[in-house]
Amino acid sequence: MSNINSRIRLVIHGGAGAIARSKITAERELAYRQALTESLAAGYAILAAGGSSIEAVIAAIAALEDLPWFNAGKGAVFNHDGRNELDASIMDGATLMAGSVAGVTAIRNPIRAAHAVMTKSKHVMLIGQGAETFAAEQGLELANPAYFFTQHRWDQLQRAIAKEQILLDHDEESSLSSSDEKFGTVGAVALDCNGNLAAGTSTGGLTNKRYGRVGDSPIIGAGTYADNRSVAVSATGMGEMFIRIAAAFNTAAQVRLRQIPADQAADNTLAEIAAINGTGGLIVVDAHGNFAMRFNTSGMYRGTIGNDGIAWTGIFAEN
Repeated sequence: MSNINSRIRLVIHGGAGAIARSKITAERELAYRQALTESLAAGYAILAAGGSSIEAVIAAIAALEDLPWFNAGKGAVFNHDGRNELDASIMDGATLMAGSVAGVTAIRNPIRAAHAVMTKSKHVMLIGQGAETFAAEQGLELANPAYFFTQHRWDQLQRAIAKEQILLDHDEESSLSSSDEKFGTVGAVALDCNGNLAAGTSTGGLTNKRYGRVGDSPIIGAGTYADNRSVAVSATGMGEMFIRIAAAFNTAAQVRLRQIPADQAADNTLAEIAAINGTGGLIVVDAHGNFAMRFNTSGMYRGTIGNDGIAWTGIFAEN
C-alpha cells in the first residue's frame, strides 16, 4: 500500500546557458520565476495527491510548453526555414518504458505526444509527419504552426542569420545558433509516493538549425533517462555533446554501478562534456529523494519542490 506521506520530489529546468543577470530585467526575471513556480505547482499537485511521477513530469513540462518564455512548445525557436520543429521524450523508471517524438510542427504539447508513443504504441521514437498523424489518432491537441510564433524568437532567428552571413562573408566558421538564449530546453524529474522515478524533456532545438537536425532531448539515454535502480535525469545544453557522452544514461549508470551520489555523478558527466568543449546542465533525483541541479554555464532556469510544498526557484549560479 502506498504511503502518501512518504518522500516526494519534483525538480525542473528551463534551460542552461549564458544567462547574465545584467541582461535580464527585473520584470523578466519575475516572469521566469513565476513560470517555474507554476510548473512546480502543477507537478506537485499530482504528487501530493498520490499521483504518479510520470503524471507529474507531464504536468510540469506541459505548463512550461504552454508559455512563451522557454524554448519548448509555445516558445520554441525557429529553424533556418522559419519553422518550429519540436522534440520531446519521457521515461518511466519503474518499467523502463520510454517514448519520444522529434521534428514535429503541429503538436501543442510534444511531451504528451511522447507519452502517447510510450503507452499507446510499440515504438519508442516517432518523427515528423508520422508522429503528428499518430498524435492526431490519439486525440491529442494539435496546433496550427502560427500558434508557435513569438516575435522575440523570430527576431532571434533574424539575428542568427545575419551573424551567419557575416561569418560566411569573412570565410569564418559559422554557428547553427546565436549565443543569446541558446539553451531554453525544459525538463522535469520526479519521485512519487510509491518510490517510482520518471523523467521528461522538451525542446525547440537550436535557433537557425538546418537539415532536420535533432539534438539530445528526444534521445533516450542522452537527454532523458529514468531507472528506479538509480536516478531520473533530464539534460539541457549543447545536444551534440550530450549525445556523444550519453549524458543521461551515463549519470544513471554511475549511480547504479559505482554507487556514487547523484550530484557527484552529474558533476562527472558535465566534466566529460566540458572535456569535449560542451556546456549545459543536468537535473537528477534518486529513489530516496536526493536531488541535484548542476550546470557548467553562467546560469540555469531551475526549481524544486518536496514534501513541504514550498517551491524553490533559481536562475543564476548564485541563485
